[in-house]
Amino acid sequence: MLDGVWNFLSEFTEFFLSALFLALIALYIYDRFVQRRHQLLINYPIIGRFRYLFEAAREPLRQYFAEETFYESRDKIDWVYTAAKDKPNYKSFSVAQPFSGSRFIVKHSVNVKNEDEVSDDFSVTFGEKREIPFVAKSPIVRSAMSDGSLSPEAIRAFSIGASLSDFPVNTGEGGLTSNHLYTLQPDLENSEYLDIIPGTPFAEFVFNLTEKLVNRTYAIKAYRKVLLHSKTENTYIYDKKTHVLFRVKWDAPLDAFPKEVPESIPDIVFQMSSGLYGVRDEEGKFDEQRYEKVMRFCRITEIKIAQGAKQTGGKLAGSKVSADIAYYRGVEEGKDLFSPNRFPYADTTVHLLDFVGKLQEISKKPVGMKIVISDANVVDEVVAAAAKRKEAGLPLPDFLSVDSGEGGSATAPLELMESVGLTTRNALYVLDTTLRKYGLREDIKIIASGKILTPDDVIITMSMGADAVGIARGFMMSGGCIRARLCSGYGSHQCPVGLATQDPKKRASYIVVRKGHEIANYHTNLLKGMKTMLAIMGFDHISQLSKKNLTYKNTSGEIYFDIDKYFKKKLHL
Repeated sequence: MLDGVWNFLSEFTEFFLSALFLALIALYIYDRFVQRRHQLLINYPIIGRFRYLFEAAREPLRQYFAEETFYESRDKIDWVYTAAKDKPNYKSFSVAQPFSGSRFIVKHSVNVKNEDEVSDDFSVTFGEKREIPFVAKSPIVRSAMSDGSLSPEAIRAFSIGASLSDFPVNTGEGGLTSNHLYTLQPDLENSEYLDIIPGTPFAEFVFNLTEKLVNRTYAIKAYRKVLLHSKTENTYIYDKKTHVLFRVKWDAPLDAFPKEVPESIPDIVFQMSSGLYGVRDEEGKFDEQRYEKVMRFCRITEIKIAQGAKQTGGKLAGSKVSADIAYYRGVEEGKDLFSPNRFPYADTTVHLLDFVGKLQEISKKPVGMKIVISDANVVDEVVAAAAKRKEAGLPLPDFLSVDSGEGGSATAPLELMESVGLTTRNALYVLDTTLRKYGLREDIKIIASGKILTPDDVIITMSMGADAVGIARGFMMSGGCIRARLCSGYGSHQCPVGLATQDPKKRASYIVVRKGHEIANYHTNLLKGMKTMLAIMGFDHISQLSKKNLTYKNTSGEIYFDIDKYFKKKLHL
């Protein structure tokens, strides 16, 4: 018996080595004499292929071996992953990568507070003058990331996380989709606005059998297959309570839609981009009634004028324009989707601000804009014009989201990344100072985003003048992102964890409910860390944060206890 096994293994090994030797000879001949794409392989057949192997592995493995250079330290990255798992987040002995160079320092109080003396109220109110203001329970917004750039499973996980931990989620320019409504609990007696597919005995049998043999995720997929048989089956959400599949019936009459935002869904920020996705008619023009229907589910509207890494229109690779995404956005499946650079109502500042007023009138809710700042003089001109509009009683935005020139994007031109736009704190200082100069600071809230990961980042940014912060990459990491930088969807660029891809095989690995809880943990621990910092600063509420609570140290060791002096010197204001 053992002799037989040994003989088989010996023969198999001999066969394998012979086949490998012949394959290497064939590859040598091909590289040296046949192929004419890579000159390196002509001179170094076979061996030259290791260059391409190492090149492909460089980005996914970079973060594990190289020093952290994008953020201040690797410790910040570790904090996010640890917070998402809700484990004790303390360091021992020292930070792994000491902070170097210039940085802001938080001033602590001589008379610190205990954490139970710090308020749990982190709410921020947007649009106090609107008929329906938005009271955000948290000053931390999950920044704009579209259903399309992210997988449907990732959007569902963020919806779960936001519902569990009460933070707002920005739809991104792809608009509102079924996945943002993943936690919706439909009332079947008042569901005229929903397209509902009831279950059948056979579908229930398939569901129960698949759940027992495999798991619930595959059971829901099988349930959809039995009941729908359509390319857009994933646009329907499964309700575990009633066992129906549903999606919004956008052609239902407006009166059928909820009068108030359903409590079972998270607070949603609807982002309207130059493509007008989700609120456009068949000709691609703005559809007022569709917008009004969308806003029955959303708390606030953000018009995207620009973002830090992509001042052009949004770009979505054809591989990401699935049947579902084509359905949501009203575009052709499988084709690259490039939005226009300019928002259609932004040919002039006056036209844009009038459109803001129109949206405020339609929705009765707050409306703001997402901008990037690269010139203090331009900001001064625009804010001065806004001040005149205020005097004339004309509409103003309720908030401005200022994005950093260091902002991230799955698909953006390299020539624009970090080459257009100031960094977060510089841009925030310019905007906050200019709004105060013209007496508009009480009228317009500020949301600041860009390279914000940890509680100290949030506290410093809010001390600089932000009313709220937007976080994208931190939330991505809490949702499972390993920073492989394979987000774009072009060629072999497919997210390996199923978070930022439409590839069905990669998406199937994404564990929605578990990641939803980890996303919630990250947000909860951000607030917990903020309470700790407020306590050592001697504050009991975030409203007490201001620039005077910060010190700045530059690279030459100079200390600025008054950061206004530092910025005025630096920015020549």
